[in-house]
Amino acid sequence: MRKLINSTYITLDGVIENPMWTAPYFDEEAAAFAGSQTEDADALLMGRATYDGFSQAWPTMDESDPSTGAAFFNNVKKYVASTTLTNPTWNNTEVLQGDLVEAVAKLKAQDGKDIVQYGYGSVTAQLVKAGLIDEVRFWIHPVLEGGASLSTPLTDVKATFELIDTRVHKSGVIIASYRPKSAS
Repeated sequence: MRKLINSTYITLDGVIENPMWTAPYFDEEAAAFAGSQTEDADALLMGRATYDGFSQAWPTMDESDPSTGAAFFNNVKKYVASTTLTNPTWNNTEVLQGDLVEAVAKLKAQDGKDIVQYGYGSVTAQLVKAGLIDEVRFWIHPVLEGGASLSTPLTDVKATFELIDTRVHKSGVIIASYRPKSAS
């Protein structure tokens, strides 16, 4: 069974929107970890907002430069959870049909590598609640951005996770990786 990995950039004050504040921290250590994350994956899962942002940004990047990650993002299989997107234009994109939880459970049951999901919004909240997220990786940046924290309040989602890895980068970024804790 494939693993579903959520990878989210977040500030100290809980902001995840418009992560332009990550650029000064994306050094060799961050690039190496991001590269290993994409090497272990053969699919992306995203909600509509992430799709809209990614599909505008990644196609404009140079795929011949391995440091951009553009070759991976532009060519990997992409699944979008949306009830309004009908004709995705970004290469290799499929809109999930029907119930999100059922569709993602079917994807996870297929043969393949990890499925990576970036950002933490309503799609992630539904998948956490359904027990389908295998790991969350919060890239905690030493930045206070101000504004709304987390794009989707998780008012009825309760979950307990156990720490499985912590990486502290020289830049000050901490990548804290967790997996759902089994109920005992």
